[in-house]
Amino acid sequence: MDDIDTDRIDEAVLALLHLGLHDEGRTWKTFDWEAMNRLHAKGFISDPIGKTKSVVFTEVGARRAEELFRQLFARRS
Repeated sequence: MDDIDTDRIDEAVLALLHLGLHDEGRTWKTFDWEAMNRLHAKGFISDPIGKTKSVVFTEVGARRAEELFRQLFARRS
C-alpha cells in the first residue's frame, strides 16, 4: 500500500479526534500512533507520547478539527 495519502489520513484522524473532545480542549488519543505523531508535528495537538490517555488541541488544531469534521461527516441539505 505505497499509494496511501497520509495527509488525507491525518485529516480524517483530526476530524475524528473532534468526536472525543471533552473538558479543557482534551481529546482521547486512541488512533494510529504515526498519524498522531504527524498531527503533533503539524502543530494540531500536544505531544501524544506519555502516560495520559488524551492530548490537547492547539487553537489551530481545534478549529481545523471542527472544520474537517463538518466537511467530512455533516449531512448536506
